[in-house]
Amino acid sequence: MRLSRRTLIGMSAAAVAAPTLLRMRAAKAADVTLRLHHFLPPKSNAHARLLDPWAKKVGELSGGKVEIQIFPAMQLGGKPPELYDQAKDGVVDIVWTLPGYTPGRFPSTEVFELPFIASPRGIVNAQASQEYAEAHLGEETKDVKVLAFWSHDHGVIHCRNKIETLADLQGQKLRFPTRLAGEALKAVGVAAVGMPVPQVPESLAQGVLDGAVVPWEVVPAIKLHELVKFHTEIPGTPTFYTATFFIVMNKAKYEGLPDDARKVIDETTGMVLATEAGKVWDQAGADVRKMVEGKGNTILTLSETDKAAWMTASQNVTEAWVAEMKGKNIDAPALMDSAKSLLAKYESA
Repeated sequence: MRLSRRTLIGMSAAAVAAPTLLRMRAAKAADVTLRLHHFLPPKSNAHARLLDPWAKKVGELSGGKVEIQIFPAMQLGGKPPELYDQAKDGVVDIVWTLPGYTPGRFPSTEVFELPFIASPRGIVNAQASQEYAEAHLGEETKDVKVLAFWSHDHGVIHCRNKIETLADLQGQKLRFPTRLAGEALKAVGVAAVGMPVPQVPESLAQGVLDGAVVPWEVVPAIKLHELVKFHTEIPGTPTFYTATFFIVMNKAKYEGLPDDARKVIDETTGMVLATEAGKVWDQAGADVRKMVEGKGNTILTLSETDKAAWMTASQNVTEAWVAEMKGKNIDAPALMDSAKSLLAKYESA
């Protein structure tokens, strides 16, 4: 049989394409696809160093059967305070958010957010928080599956104005991260303003804020180091504040997973994921601090004397919280003892 030039070209093209076609046929879609929604941009440390690696790990350990698709920066709609309900109601499958975005809804989480209780180290706060959650958060989060609960490292005051002493805080318009941190800032004369962290850049540009209180880790995500030039740390242990986070999953979605898929989710979350979060916050914080210093910004440290005065001024905040919890039939002193014990445990680990 004699083959025409056109036939030969066609056969050659088919031969070249065959490996690609075979690969396409061999590549199967995931058996389970989960959508994870959060509030920060994809370049943020939390996304790039924690959430994305976790999603990839789940995919690898499941042999490609489970795919976690991440939608950062509220791409699926809504506002950060709505994230928890998006998971609860099945609008999305998984969310990463802060309990503090809905103040008062998760009162038992607030023990780590009390002024001057947490460690300056993320790994300590994260591991203590996860163990605490396993013992104390079941009732408040019963409408979702909590995959991990953690607290970040020490928070820092980032401001347009130089904050060298406690007196310098008087009248400063600072974004507060949690309601209890807000009350502790007000106790020393700060004009504290509450808002989700994505709103901070615009609020600074519009003059609504003079600065913000956030950990180092989040600074590049909102370009805070470009908007302010002074950064004040609080020395030693305990630190001024930390904020809590959790990754939660729609309960029905979790319970409906195939056994092998659920096994992979279980093996990569809980203390495993909380510990990784603690490491990420500590390392990212150190990296960002070094970067900010290299840009020529000024990093200051409050004196131990001013810190002690702030701790005294904040005592009323803790006492008010204990009284508030008593009104909700929550044994606040017991929760505080549990948190302090766990923090000490992991501080010495």
